[in-house]
Amino acid sequence: MALLFWGRGLRNAVTKKAMQGVQLYCTSVVSGRECVNGVDLFYQQTGKGDHAVLLLPGALGSAQTDFGPQLKSLSKDCFTVIGWDPRGYGNSRPPERDFPLNFFERDAKDAVDLMQALRFPRFSLLGWSDGGITALIAAARNPSLVNKMVVWGSNAYVSPQDVKIYNAIRDVSQWSERMRRPMEEVYGAELFIKTWEGWVDGIGQFAQRPEGSICMELLPQISCPSLIIHGEKDSMVPSFHPQYLVKHIKGSRLHLMPEGKHNLHLRFAAEFNKLVEDFLNQ
Repeated sequence: MALLFWGRGLRNAVTKKAMQGVQLYCTSVVSGRECVNGVDLFYQQTGKGDHAVLLLPGALGSAQTDFGPQLKSLSKDCFTVIGWDPRGYGNSRPPERDFPLNFFERDAKDAVDLMQALRFPRFSLLGWSDGGITALIAAARNPSLVNKMVVWGSNAYVSPQDVKIYNAIRDVSQWSERMRRPMEEVYGAELFIKTWEGWVDGIGQFAQRPEGSICMELLPQISCPSLIIHGEKDSMVPSFHPQYLVKHIKGSRLHLMPEGKHNLHLRFAAEFNKLVEDFLNQ
């Protein structure tokens, strides 16, 4: 299949222009580290609003690689925006990333505990791809802490069709150079291959669980207002996944973006940011 996407949170292509855009917002972003559950987690923070918002990146992603337009442009008066690098990803290394069966649960606990350590008693979650799965679990496990949630490119279970998609992108040597280069710059070529193959195996193991569940049983426990966004041209996440989420998360609503692909928040950043701001400010 044509690799015209960032799989599970890896961007389409990081051009020089895009990286220049990253540098522009860095002047208003504060970076730091916080020891959480035995790991020094790296995070970036911007804005001065009363509404705290945590950005949760996708597989192998980080705040800077996955959320440049959101760190730059989400209202700094309305929101305090925090982007984090999950353990083993980006700048939250060591440790090296591993993928035990509870890796999403582990990320969800790390994310919530990071926000508590940063003294945000309540916050909203914006989760992309794997980060969306993490957000689903965090919201279900911590209803008293989560104000609102937005997820896109995410799924609560792994189907046989999903496994085929994942296996089709296992071999990174088949990716284009522009696809590989940004991750090789972060991890180095060998560690990138190892970590990506680990992710493919890690996500695939859920297919062996009853109904392929990652967190299906937790969805009815989510009580916060929830917005599910789906790009109708997303080749990584079939449309039955957002339909399942909206059916099983009480009071949630689904917004479709006809031209959106897996990285819709990057390709259509202005539209996405406005949609999210309107939802969070309601």
